[in-house]
Amino acid sequence: MKTVIFDLDGTLADTSGDLIAAANHCFRDMGAGDVLDPLSDAGTALRGGRAMLNLGMKRLGQSDAAEMTDRYYPVLLEAYRSAIDVHTVLYPRAMEAVERLKIEGYGVGICTNKPEALADILLQSLGVRDAFAALIGADTLSVRKPDPEPLFETARRAGGDPKKCILIGDSDTDRNTARAAGVPCVLVTFGPAGGDMAALQPEALLQDYADLPGIVDSLLA
Repeated sequence: MKTVIFDLDGTLADTSGDLIAAANHCFRDMGAGDVLDPLSDAGTALRGGRAMLNLGMKRLGQSDAAEMTDRYYPVLLEAYRSAIDVHTVLYPRAMEAVERLKIEGYGVGICTNKPEALADILLQSLGVRDAFAALIGADTLSVRKPDPEPLFETARRAGGDPKKCILIGDSDTDRNTARAAGVPCVLVTFGPAGGDMAALQPEALLQDYADLPGIVDSLLA
């Protein structure tokens, strides 16, 4: 079986608002107030908790930034877990595209650098976990993207041949993962980092999920 593997944050769903809120919870705990902005810092949010904490520490001029990031990372994860779907929304027509791909005979799965438990909670909360045959998170295996093995394992668990998959993503991490795996990559242009996607030279750019089935057919023909 051929498989279509999706990144989660910034690809299937805009999770940046809830991620920023979790980081700002940490900065308020430090007495610094809301250091990150939900709009201008959305791109950093989708690079993960440590990236947000590091950015905030830099703005605060923290001399012990690395130590503080290590200390507050578990706090951030717990804050995020407790309010994981307040602002998060699926991108328009994303799930319609997923269902269309399944009807056409493709396996579908998710390969994310979000911790697996948090990804599972979010997908369950959004009501779409059962739409995906496989889920691999940052901590599912001993390696994470851009190592190609999480992508390969997602394809396997979705019932497919790992060399006959395609990765849908939104970042240089996804581009590098697909390149290392030797498979095509489609990058979305509507996420917070969308303006930079063409420079990464993916096999295709996606402006609207309505176009995804046709793009997948052409790249996996």
